[in-house]
Amino acid sequence: MKIGHIDYLNLLPFYQFLKKKNIKVQKSYPSIVNKWFEEKKIEAAFISSIKAKNKKCFNAGIVAKKEVRSVLVCKGEGEDKESATSNVLAKILNIDGKVVIGDKALKQKNCIDLANEWYKKYKLPFVFALFCCNKNNQKYKKLINEFLKTKQKVPYNIIKKEAQKIGISSKEAKEYLDKIIYYKIGWREKKALKLFWKKAYEK
Repeated sequence: MKIGHIDYLNLLPFYQFLKKKNIKVQKSYPSIVNKWFEEKKIEAAFISSIKAKNKKCFNAGIVAKKEVRSVLVCKGEGEDKESATSNVLAKILNIDGKVVIGDKALKQKNCIDLANEWYKKYKLPFVFALFCCNKNNQKYKKLINEFLKTKQKVPYNIIKKEAQKIGISSKEAKEYLDKIIYYKIGWREKKALKLFWKKAYEK
């Protein structure tokens, strides 16, 4: 298996799941993982929603219902080079400032949470990435379904280590994983994706 992995806290449960299965991954941030996927250097990955349209994807993604805490617009200006979807989302919502995503965003204060703004406007969750594959569809479908069906418990010592690396408390990291981020794509998430792709096209 050749899997690309977004090296952020939001996918720590998936990384631990793969680790237990002795499946190695290629790690980077979203825009690089997207590039690897396009160039077929990897077979599967959670790729940015903006790049996932018309790709072979499954009912798994990186989703937040209201706030997300790790996709923000802060004071300043400019896009986040690590991002693809979030830069577009800020434009759709007409929010000016500096886009900040990933683990570094979890430390920021007094910024605008883009998932929260999306929810306020459309009353829908926001899907930041989808799990997609280039080949071996059945193999990856089986893998991702197993991930979704199994309750993923990340050991506290691992959460603590990741939190220290980021510069947030273990409590904040655990709350983020337990209450903010989820992975199952249902009808509401699909509706949100269609709306996002429509709005992105219009922009």
